[in-house]
Amino acid sequence: MRFQDLRHTYASLVLAAGFKPYEARRWMGHASVSMNDTIYGHLYPTDYDDQIARFEALVAARWPG
Repeated sequence: MRFQDLRHTYASLVLAAGFKPYEARRWMGHASVSMNDTIYGHLYPTDYDDQIARFEALVAARWPG
């Protein structure tokens, strides 16, 4: 096992636990979040139900009807 394999495992576990990409970026020492997006973007949660519900509530409050 290489050191890089441990870093990939760490990133996978942190993102699976629901931590934000910018938090993982900080802890891994990457210069930007785009580095995380490029390497680990496929690991980000894809359940957007909560965000969609918040957006729909905002739209309904601003423009009822």
